[in-house]
Amino acid sequence: MSVWEAILLGVIQGLTEFLPISSTAHLVVARQLLGHPHPEDAFTTIIQMGTLGAVFAYFRADIAVLLRGVWGDLRQGRPGTSPASRMAWRIGLGSIPAGLVGLLRKDWLKQTFFHMQAIAWVAIIFALLMAASEWWIRRRERLGRPHREEADVTLHDALWVGLWQAMALMPGGSRSGTTITAGLFAGLSRPAAARFSFLLSLPIILAAGAKEFWDERAELLASGSQIIALGAGLLSSALVGYLAIAWLLGFLKRYSMMVFILYRIGLGVWILAMLAVGWLQP
Repeated sequence: MSVWEAILLGVIQGLTEFLPISSTAHLVVARQLLGHPHPEDAFTTIIQMGTLGAVFAYFRADIAVLLRGVWGDLRQGRPGTSPASRMAWRIGLGSIPAGLVGLLRKDWLKQTFFHMQAIAWVAIIFALLMAASEWWIRRRERLGRPHREEADVTLHDALWVGLWQAMALMPGGSRSGTTITAGLFAGLSRPAAARFSFLLSLPIILAAGAKEFWDERAELLASGSQIIALGAGLLSSALVGYLAIAWLLGFLKRYSMMVFILYRIGLGVWILAMLAVGWLQP
Protein backbone atom coordinates (compact mmCIF):
# COMPACT_ATOMS: atom_id res chain seq x y z
CA MET A 1 0.00 0.00 0.00
CA SER A 2 1.38 3.40 -0.93
CA VAL A 3 1.58 6.32 1.49
CA TRP A 4 -0.99 8.38 -0.41
CA GLU A 5 -3.44 5.46 -0.33
CA ALA A 6 -2.91 5.11 3.42
CA ILE A 7 -3.50 8.84 3.92
CA LEU A 8 -6.68 8.68 1.82
CA LEU A 9 -7.95 5.73 3.84
CA GLY A 10 -7.04 7.55 7.04
CA VAL A 11 -9.12 10.54 5.98
CA ILE A 12 -12.05 8.23 5.17
CA GLN A 13 -11.67 6.49 8.55
CA GLY A 14 -11.47 9.77 10.44
CA LEU A 15 -14.63 11.10 8.81
CA THR A 16 -16.73 7.97 8.92
CA GLU A 17 -15.80 6.59 12.36
CA PHE A 18 -17.65 9.36 14.14
CA LEU A 19 -20.22 10.40 11.55
CA PRO A 20 -22.93 7.70 11.86
CA ILE A 21 -22.36 6.25 8.38
CA SER A 22 -20.04 3.24 9.00
CA SER A 23 -16.28 3.51 8.70
CA THR A 24 -15.74 -0.17 7.88
CA ALA A 25 -18.24 -0.05 5.00
CA HIS A 26 -16.50 2.96 3.47
CA LEU A 27 -13.02 1.49 3.98
CA VAL A 28 -13.95 -1.85 2.41
CA VAL A 29 -15.56 -0.15 -0.60
CA ALA A 30 -12.67 2.31 -1.00
CA ARG A 31 -10.05 -0.41 -0.74
CA GLN A 32 -11.82 -2.54 -3.32
CA LEU A 33 -11.98 0.43 -5.69
CA LEU A 34 -8.25 0.98 -5.08
CA GLY A 35 -7.64 -2.62 -6.11
CA HIS A 36 -6.57 -4.02 -2.75
CA PRO A 37 -6.98 -7.82 -2.85
CA HIS A 38 -8.09 -8.20 0.78
CA PRO A 39 -9.93 -5.03 1.88
CA GLU A 40 -11.05 -6.69 5.11
CA ASP A 41 -7.47 -7.31 6.34
CA ALA A 42 -5.80 -6.02 9.51
CA PHE A 43 -5.17 -2.51 8.15
CA THR A 44 -8.91 -1.82 8.15
CA THR A 45 -9.01 -2.55 11.90
CA ILE A 46 -5.66 -1.06 12.90
CA ILE A 47 -6.37 2.32 11.29
CA GLN A 48 -9.18 2.77 13.82
CA MET A 49 -6.45 3.32 16.40
CA GLY A 50 -5.92 6.75 14.85
CA THR A 51 -9.48 7.73 15.64
CA LEU A 52 -8.95 6.37 19.14
CA GLY A 53 -6.25 9.00 19.47
CA ALA A 54 -8.77 11.62 18.32
CA VAL A 55 -11.17 10.61 21.11
CA PHE A 56 -8.40 10.74 23.70
CA ALA A 57 -7.34 14.19 22.49
CA TYR A 58 -10.83 15.68 22.26
CA PHE A 59 -12.11 14.25 25.55
CA ARG A 60 -8.79 14.43 27.43
CA ALA A 61 -10.28 16.48 30.28
CA ASP A 62 -13.26 14.10 30.62
CA ILE A 63 -10.99 11.06 30.52
CA ALA A 64 -8.75 12.53 33.23
CA VAL A 65 -11.80 13.02 35.46
CA LEU A 66 -12.95 9.44 34.80
CA LEU A 67 -9.53 8.03 35.64
CA ARG A 68 -9.35 10.05 38.85
CA GLY A 69 -12.78 8.68 39.75
CA VAL A 70 -11.63 5.08 39.23
CA TRP A 71 -8.48 5.77 41.24
CA GLY A 72 -10.65 7.11 44.05
CA ASP A 73 -12.67 3.88 43.98
CA LEU A 74 -9.51 1.79 44.19
CA ARG A 75 -8.20 3.82 47.10
CA GLN A 76 -11.46 3.46 49.02
CA GLY A 77 -11.89 -0.18 48.05
CA ARG A 78 -15.38 0.10 46.63
CA PRO A 79 -16.92 1.12 43.29
CA GLY A 80 -19.08 4.13 42.58
CA THR A 81 -17.66 6.60 45.11
CA SER A 82 -18.15 9.58 42.77
CA PRO A 83 -20.19 10.52 39.68
CA ALA A 84 -17.04 10.23 37.56
CA SER A 85 -16.25 6.72 38.76
CA ARG A 86 -19.84 5.63 38.23
CA MET A 87 -19.65 6.86 34.64
CA ALA A 88 -16.35 5.02 34.15
CA TRP A 89 -17.86 1.74 35.37
CA ARG A 90 -20.85 2.29 33.09
CA ILE A 91 -18.51 2.69 30.14
CA GLY A 92 -16.79 -0.52 31.19
CA LEU A 93 -20.10 -2.37 31.44
CA GLY A 94 -21.23 -1.04 28.08
CA SER A 95 -18.04 -2.33 26.47
CA ILE A 96 -18.59 -5.94 27.52
CA PRO A 97 -21.12 -7.03 24.84
CA ALA A 98 -19.01 -5.91 21.89
CA GLY A 99 -15.89 -7.29 23.52
CA LEU A 100 -17.44 -10.72 23.97
CA VAL A 101 -18.92 -10.83 20.46
CA GLY A 102 -15.65 -9.68 18.92
CA LEU A 103 -13.64 -12.22 20.90
CA LEU A 104 -15.93 -15.21 20.41
CA ARG A 105 -17.48 -14.56 16.98
CA LYS A 106 -14.84 -12.61 15.05
CA ASP A 107 -14.29 -15.27 12.39
CA TRP A 108 -18.04 -15.85 11.93
CA LEU A 109 -18.63 -12.11 11.54
CA LYS A 110 -15.97 -11.84 8.84
CA GLN A 111 -17.27 -14.85 6.95
CA THR A 112 -20.90 -13.73 7.17
CA PHE A 113 -20.87 -9.94 6.84
CA PHE A 114 -17.62 -8.86 5.19
CA HIS A 115 -19.02 -8.85 1.68
CA MET A 116 -20.62 -6.06 -0.29
CA GLN A 117 -24.22 -7.24 -0.38
CA ALA A 118 -24.35 -7.71 3.39
CA ILE A 119 -22.72 -4.31 3.94
CA ALA A 120 -25.33 -2.64 1.73
CA TRP A 121 -28.31 -4.22 3.49
CA VAL A 122 -26.90 -3.63 6.98
CA ALA A 123 -26.38 0.06 6.09
CA ILE A 124 -30.00 0.36 4.96
CA ILE A 125 -31.50 -1.57 7.88
CA PHE A 126 -29.64 0.46 10.48
CA ALA A 127 -30.59 3.67 8.67
CA LEU A 128 -34.23 2.69 9.17
CA LEU A 129 -33.57 1.98 12.86
CA MET A 130 -31.91 5.38 13.13
CA ALA A 131 -35.01 6.93 11.55
CA ALA A 132 -37.14 5.13 14.13
CA SER A 133 -35.03 6.59 16.95
CA GLU A 134 -35.53 10.08 15.50
CA TRP A 135 -39.28 9.46 15.43
CA TRP A 136 -39.10 8.30 19.04
CA ILE A 137 -37.21 11.37 20.30
CA ARG A 138 -39.61 13.69 18.48
CA ARG A 139 -42.54 11.85 20.01
CA ARG A 140 -41.03 12.43 23.45
CA GLU A 141 -40.72 16.12 22.61
CA ARG A 142 -44.37 16.32 21.54
CA LEU A 143 -45.40 14.68 24.82
CA GLY A 144 -43.35 17.22 26.76
CA ARG A 145 -40.88 14.71 28.16
CA PRO A 146 -37.47 16.27 28.85
CA HIS A 147 -34.34 14.87 27.26
CA ARG A 148 -31.98 13.02 29.54
CA GLU A 149 -28.35 14.15 29.62
CA GLU A 150 -25.02 12.39 29.97
CA ALA A 151 -25.12 12.50 33.77
CA ASP A 152 -28.46 10.65 33.68
CA VAL A 153 -26.99 7.51 32.04
CA THR A 154 -27.71 4.46 34.20
CA LEU A 155 -26.17 0.98 34.27
CA HIS A 156 -29.22 -0.23 32.34
CA ASP A 157 -28.65 2.47 29.71
CA ALA A 158 -24.98 1.55 29.44
CA LEU A 159 -25.76 -2.11 28.87
CA TRP A 160 -28.50 -1.22 26.36
CA VAL A 161 -26.16 1.01 24.34
CA GLY A 162 -23.41 -1.60 24.66
CA LEU A 163 -25.64 -4.26 23.08
CA TRP A 164 -26.19 -1.95 20.11
CA GLN A 165 -22.45 -1.36 19.90
CA ALA A 166 -22.00 -5.11 19.55
CA MET A 167 -24.33 -5.06 16.54
CA ALA A 168 -22.04 -2.49 14.93
CA LEU A 169 -19.42 -5.21 14.46
CA MET A 170 -21.35 -5.92 11.28
CA PRO A 171 -19.83 -3.69 8.57
CA GLY A 172 -22.37 -1.10 7.52
CA GLY A 173 -23.85 -0.85 11.01
CA SER A 174 -21.66 2.07 12.17
CA ARG A 175 -20.46 1.99 15.76
CA SER A 176 -21.33 5.63 16.36
CA GLY A 177 -24.60 5.25 14.45
CA THR A 178 -25.84 2.25 16.42
CA THR A 179 -24.84 3.65 19.80
CA ILE A 180 -26.34 7.10 19.15
CA THR A 181 -29.51 5.37 17.94
CA ALA A 182 -29.62 3.35 21.18
CA GLY A 183 -29.07 6.52 23.19
CA LEU A 184 -31.98 8.24 21.49
CA PHE A 185 -34.25 5.25 22.18
CA ALA A 186 -33.16 5.54 25.83
CA GLY A 187 -34.34 9.17 25.88
CA LEU A 188 -30.92 10.86 25.79
CA SER A 189 -30.54 14.14 23.94
CA ARG A 190 -28.64 13.91 20.64
CA PRO A 191 -25.45 15.57 22.00
CA ALA A 192 -25.54 13.41 25.15
CA ALA A 193 -26.03 10.24 23.10
CA ALA A 194 -23.10 11.24 20.88
CA ARG A 195 -20.76 12.08 23.77
CA PHE A 196 -21.53 8.79 25.53
CA SER A 197 -21.07 6.99 22.20
CA PHE A 198 -17.60 8.47 21.73
CA LEU A 199 -16.48 7.68 25.27
CA LEU A 200 -17.87 4.16 24.94
CA SER A 201 -15.69 3.66 21.85
CA LEU A 202 -12.45 3.90 23.84
CA PRO A 203 -12.22 0.39 25.35
CA ILE A 204 -13.52 -1.51 22.32
CA ILE A 205 -11.38 0.28 19.70
CA LEU A 206 -8.31 -0.03 21.92
CA ALA A 207 -8.89 -3.75 22.55
CA ALA A 208 -9.74 -4.59 18.93
CA GLY A 209 -6.84 -2.60 17.52
CA ALA A 210 -4.31 -4.00 19.98
CA LYS A 211 -5.39 -7.59 19.35
CA GLU A 212 -5.41 -7.16 15.57
CA PHE A 213 -1.99 -5.50 15.66
CA TRP A 214 -0.54 -8.33 17.76
CA ASP A 215 -2.07 -11.04 15.57
CA GLU A 216 -0.95 -9.41 12.31
CA ARG A 217 2.24 -7.65 13.45
CA ALA A 218 4.48 -9.62 11.11
CA GLU A 219 2.47 -8.54 8.05
CA LEU A 220 1.90 -4.95 9.19
CA LEU A 221 5.57 -4.38 10.04
CA ALA A 222 7.03 -6.44 7.20
CA SER A 223 8.90 -3.52 5.64
CA GLY A 224 9.85 0.08 6.25
CA SER A 225 7.45 1.29 3.55
CA GLN A 226 4.55 -0.53 5.19
CA ILE A 227 5.39 0.99 8.57
CA ILE A 228 5.50 4.48 7.04
CA ALA A 229 2.17 3.90 5.26
CA LEU A 230 0.55 2.63 8.46
CA GLY A 231 1.85 5.63 10.38
CA ALA A 232 0.56 8.04 7.72
CA GLY A 233 -2.87 6.42 7.82
CA LEU A 234 -3.03 6.58 11.61
CA LEU A 235 -2.00 10.23 11.69
CA SER A 236 -4.47 11.34 9.01
CA SER A 237 -7.31 9.42 10.68
CA ALA A 238 -6.50 11.03 14.04
CA LEU A 239 -6.44 14.57 12.67
CA VAL A 240 -9.60 14.22 10.61
CA GLY A 241 -11.33 12.27 13.39
CA TYR A 242 -10.73 15.10 15.86
CA LEU A 243 -12.37 17.59 13.49
CA ALA A 244 -15.24 15.16 12.84
CA ILE A 245 -16.00 14.84 16.56
CA ALA A 246 -16.11 18.60 17.04
CA TRP A 247 -18.29 19.10 13.97
CA LEU A 248 -20.78 16.34 14.80
CA LEU A 249 -21.30 17.47 18.40
CA GLY A 250 -22.05 20.97 17.16
CA PHE A 251 -24.30 19.67 14.40
CA LEU A 252 -26.41 17.53 16.73
CA LYS A 253 -27.11 20.48 19.00
CA ARG A 254 -29.09 22.05 16.15
CA TYR A 255 -30.18 19.33 13.75
CA SER A 256 -31.51 15.78 13.59
CA MET A 257 -29.72 12.83 12.00
CA MET A 258 -31.94 12.84 8.92
CA VAL A 259 -29.09 13.75 6.55
CA PHE A 260 -27.15 10.68 7.74
CA ILE A 261 -30.22 8.47 7.44
CA LEU A 262 -30.69 9.48 3.81
CA TYR A 263 -26.97 9.13 3.12
CA ARG A 264 -26.87 5.59 4.55
CA ILE A 265 -29.86 4.50 2.48
CA GLY A 266 -28.25 6.05 -0.60
CA LEU A 267 -24.95 4.30 0.19
CA GLY A 268 -26.67 0.92 0.47
CA VAL A 269 -28.61 1.41 -2.75
CA TRP A 270 -25.46 2.61 -4.55
CA ILE A 271 -23.48 -0.48 -3.45
CA LEU A 272 -26.27 -2.78 -4.62
CA ALA A 273 -26.39 -0.95 -7.95
CA MET A 274 -22.60 -1.19 -8.38
CA LEU A 275 -22.79 -4.90 -7.64
CA ALA A 276 -25.57 -5.34 -10.20
CA VAL A 277 -23.52 -3.75 -13.00
CA GLY A 278 -20.30 -5.47 -11.94
CA TRP A 279 -18.37 -2.36 -10.87
CA LEU A 280 -17.94 -3.81 -7.38
CA GLN A 281 -17.11 -7.39 -6.53
CA PRO A 282 -19.21 -9.33 -4.00
